[in-house]
Amino acid sequence: MDTSDSWLLSRVGARLLAASAGGFAGWWFGKQIGYPATTCMAAAASAVLILSVNDTLKGHRLLDWLRTPEAAPPALPGMWGEVAYRVQRVVHLKDERIAQEQARLHEFLSAIEASPNGVMLLDANDQITWISSAAADHFGLNPQRDLMQRVTNLVRQPAFVQYLAAGDYRDVVKCQMSHGTQTVLQILVRVYGDGLKLVLSQDITERERSDTMRRDFVANVSHEIRTPLTVLNGFIETLGSLPLTEVERKRVITLMTQQADRMQGLVSDLLTLAQIEGSPRPASDRWIKVDALMERIETDGRALSRERHPMHFITETGGKHCEIAGIESEWLSAMGNLVSNAVRYTPEGKGIDVKWLSLPDGGAEFSVKDGGIGIAPEHIPRLTERFYRVDGSRSRETGGTGLGLSIVKHVVQRHGGELRITSESGKGSTFTLSVPSVRVRLV
Repeated sequence: MDTSDSWLLSRVGARLLAASAGGFAGWWFGKQIGYPATTCMAAAASAVLILSVNDTLKGHRLLDWLRTPEAAPPALPGMWGEVAYRVQRVVHLKDERIAQEQARLHEFLSAIEASPNGVMLLDANDQITWISSAAADHFGLNPQRDLMQRVTNLVRQPAFVQYLAAGDYRDVVKCQMSHGTQTVLQILVRVYGDGLKLVLSQDITERERSDTMRRDFVANVSHEIRTPLTVLNGFIETLGSLPLTEVERKRVITLMTQQADRMQGLVSDLLTLAQIEGSPRPASDRWIKVDALMERIETDGRALSRERHPMHFITETGGKHCEIAGIESEWLSAMGNLVSNAVRYTPEGKGIDVKWLSLPDGGAEFSVKDGGIGIAPEHIPRLTERFYRVDGSRSRETGGTGLGLSIVKHVVQRHGGELRITSESGKGSTFTLSVPSVRVRLV
């Protein structure tokens, strides 16, 4: 016999017992007044009625609690107490399961939020039902305000709108977003459930920029090498087919040597840049004397200038000897490039100031200030790009390869510093290498 059957028997038994006790009491009282049968039946019915009313009141108390099961259950005896306990237990188990599922959902959403890729959920009408912070940033949306809005009303990029409307999601689509900053997104849509859509977005701006730089780099290298090769081939044909005087022959050989030197310088800079990019970060326990570096840079700078520019080399270290950590050849290359650029692009007679300065925070700065024509502000952010020239023809005339500042930038970044450029058209330029304190010491 199960529990429900025992409850039923106990309730039936309780009412039979109440009816029997009430009937016996009514019969005894009725016998005294001469109506034993009538009083017996009335007393038995009253006992059952009282028990039923009491039972109904308990049921109403239980119903009141069930309307707000968050409160504590009423203390009821018997079956109703057991029902309240079991209901409370079921509600508690349900709450535990809901809490567990909510925790799992929170962990899942937290994992999505931690991803650099954006995730957006759309219903069958392309309305946004959920959006991650990365996706909101990608599409310029608000994760709360824009919920249940049609996505194509908010994201009007034509490529995305056409891709979403076409319904063919086998391939990804690239979109140029223009909210705030120019961002390139790679978007993929997957359909699930009953017409629901999962929109995945990835920021590929840097990848696209790298691809563009790589294509430009190959094109620029080809162009830079093709020009001197064309000149050399022309001179070789001239030497082989035309009778030249000794003066003409020497002039042709001189020009050929210049073009060969130009190609050699280009290849040398390319190899230097490739070596720097492919090498591990320089160790911080190899110390180089700054005085020796400045002497070599001054010697090379004055030899390149040939006394055409007033040059000043200053080392301010507070009366102590300064040393920097890193690779000596790389520091020489970076500092020497700045000095040689200043010599090339500064008109004759204009001054050049080269300075090493120890800073109060323990770091240091190496700066080169020239008296050249200056650089327009729109060119400054791109100066460290490979082969970028403000004036291409003038750069080639002065012997530049277009890789010098790229080398400087990579060297100083590998050593934990940065390159700063300040300039104004007509008033010269200042190039500053900052060296972090961990790579500088005074002895």
